[in-house]
Amino acid sequence: MPVQTPICDFGQRAHGFELKSTDNKIISLNDIKGKNGTLIMFICNHCPYVKAVTNDIVEDCNELKKIGINSVAICANDAENYPEDSFDNMIKFAKKNQFSFPYLLDETQEIAKTYDAVCTPDFFGYNKDLQLQYRGRLRELKNLVPVRDGESDLSKAMKLIAKTNKGPEKQIASAGCSIKWIKN
Repeated sequence: MPVQTPICDFGQRAHGFELKSTDNKIISLNDIKGKNGTLIMFICNHCPYVKAVTNDIVEDCNELKKIGINSVAICANDAENYPEDSFDNMIKFAKKNQFSFPYLLDETQEIAKTYDAVCTPDFFGYNKDLQLQYRGRLRELKNLVPVRDGESDLSKAMKLIAKTNKGPEKQIASAGCSIKWIKN
C-alpha cells in the first residue's frame, strides 16, 4: 500500500541544507535555487514508484531548467538496511539515468525530517522566493506504469509557478514507498 504526501502547505519556506552530492561536492539550497523556481525531490534508487517515473523526472527537470527552474534530488533512506540506496549505488543510479541535477545524500535523515518528506518520490515545488507552491505527484500511475496523456502534473505546476509565482490550487498527492527511516 503506497504512502501519500500531505496537502501542500502553501507559502511554507524551503529549509536550508548542505549535503554531499554524487559528484562529491557539498551542495546547499542557495547553490541550486532557480531564478524562477526550485524543485526539491526526495527519491531513492530501489523504490518501484521512483523507478516508474525516473525518465519523466529527468525529462521534466531538463525542460524546467530552460525556464529558470532548478532541481535537486535527495536520498534519505536507511542505506544500512536498504543497501540498494547506498551512496555508491546513488552514484550509479544518477549516471545510469543521466541526472542533469544534483543527487544528494541525507545520511542523518535530518533534512527529510525538516521537510516532512514521507515517501519516494516526494516533490516540493517552490517559487522564486522559495515559498512552497506544489506538493503533488509527477503524473498518474496505473499499476506502476506512467499514464502519458500530455504534460505531467509536475511540469504544468512548475511552469505555472515560474509564470505566476503561485502553484495550482488543485493538487493530487504523490504516492510511493515510505522513506526508510533509521531505527534508533
